[in-house]
Amino acid sequence: MDIPYTVIDQLSPDQLRTWKTYFGDADRPRYIEEGIWRRTQEEATASQSGWSGDGDARRRIIHYRYRYGLVPTTAAPAIGLTDLYLYHCATAPADEIAAHEDAVRAALVAGGWKQTGGAPWTRRDLRCKVTPYALHPQDAKARRGLRSDYRSLDVQITSATYAPPPALRQLPWDVLASGIRVKDQRGNPTMIPDLSVLADFLPFQVEIGCGTSVEAGIPPLHRLHEIYRVTDRQGDEPREHRFILSPASDPLLQEVLTEPEEKAAEFVEMFKACFLAEPTSAMWALKELHDAGYLVGPVITNNFDVLAARVGLDECFMRRYDQVVPDVEFVEGAKALLVVGLHADRRKVQARARQRGMKVVYLDPEGFWHDGQFMPYPLEGPQDDDLVCRATAEKALPEFVNLLSKSGR
Repeated sequence: MDIPYTVIDQLSPDQLRTWKTYFGDADRPRYIEEGIWRRTQEEATASQSGWSGDGDARRRIIHYRYRYGLVPTTAAPAIGLTDLYLYHCATAPADEIAAHEDAVRAALVAGGWKQTGGAPWTRRDLRCKVTPYALHPQDAKARRGLRSDYRSLDVQITSATYAPPPALRQLPWDVLASGIRVKDQRGNPTMIPDLSVLADFLPFQVEIGCGTSVEAGIPPLHRLHEIYRVTDRQGDEPREHRFILSPASDPLLQEVLTEPEEKAAEFVEMFKACFLAEPTSAMWALKELHDAGYLVGPVITNNFDVLAARVGLDECFMRRYDQVVPDVEFVEGAKALLVVGLHADRRKVQARARQRGMKVVYLDPEGFWHDGQFMPYPLEGPQDDDLVCRATAEKALPEFVNLLSKSGR
C-alpha cells in the first residue's frame, strides 16, 4: 500500500477552498480522524459480551488515528491519507491467543508482508509489529487481575514514516480505565407533534448529534462498527448487537493484512463522506434561526463533519475520549436546549441545561432505516419534564422557521 493513499483525487477549486477553510487551517485539527473502542467481557456487559461467570474476561481494544493532507498531483491537488496508525489488542484464554497469533502471521505471509529478523513486518509503505504477552504491561501497571491462563496479543500497523508518541499509545488504556458507559434511565417526557412549543422558549440553544450528519448522506456511526468489526449486528435492536470478542470470530486483522488497499478504502469512507457532504436544509434553518436571534450561542456538537461551521455557525466541540464533558458555552437568558439527533454520548450537557432551568426539547425520530426496515432506537436521556418530537431535522426545523416567520416574531 502506498502512502499517501489517495482519498479524493484532483480537487475542484471549491473543494480546495473547503479544505483550506474548514479542514487544513481550521481551529481544531479536522484533518485528524480518530476512534477508540474497548469491549470487555464482564457482568455489566453480559447481554452483549456473553459473560457467564468470573472466568470470562475476554477483551478487545481498537484504536485508530489517521492524518489527511493535500497531496500534489500533475493536475490539481488531491486529499490523501498521509499517516496511518491502527492498534489492535486481543486478550483471551491462552489457546485462543495462540491460534490468533498463528492466524495473524499467516495473514501477513498471505498479504505479501516481509520480515527480517525481529524487525517489524513491512509491505511497501506499511509496517506491522506483532507482540505477544503473558501479562500485558498495561494490565500489570494498572494491577488488573486476569486469570493466569489468559494471554494478550498486540498488533500495531503504521505508515512507514509515522512513529506513534507515547501519549497516543496510552490513550486507549486510559479510556479502558475510565470504565464502561452507564446508561441513563429514561423518564416520562411529553410527546409533541412539532416544534411549535419551542416558540414559547426563545431564545434557545442547540445541541446536535449524528442525526443531522445522516441526513446529509454521511454514514451513521454504526458503519464504523461494521468496518472495524466491533459488533456482529445480528440482533433486532441496536443495543442487542453482540460484541466481537473471540479472536477466532474477529476478521479485522485478516482483512487489513491480506488486502490493505481494499480495507483502506473502507477506513477512509467516513472522512471522505464528511468532506463531500453539503449542509442540509436543516442546517440552513439553524442558520436562519441564529441570524434572527432565536438561536443563540455556538452549536454544541460532537460531530466531526463541520456542517454547522460550513453554514457560518460557531461550534462548541464536545467529543472527548476521557468521557469528561468539557465546559459548555451556555448563554445567559437562553430558555431552552434543543437536542437534535443525539442519543446517549453527551447527555450530561442536557443535565447541565436542566440545572440552569432550561427546557430540554428533543428532536429525533427515535429510530432509523436499515435495509428498508425502520429500526426503533429510543432515546435514553429524556426526563419527566422534557419534550420529545419524533420527526427528522430536515422536516421539523424548516417548518419551525416558517412558523416563526408567519407569526411575525
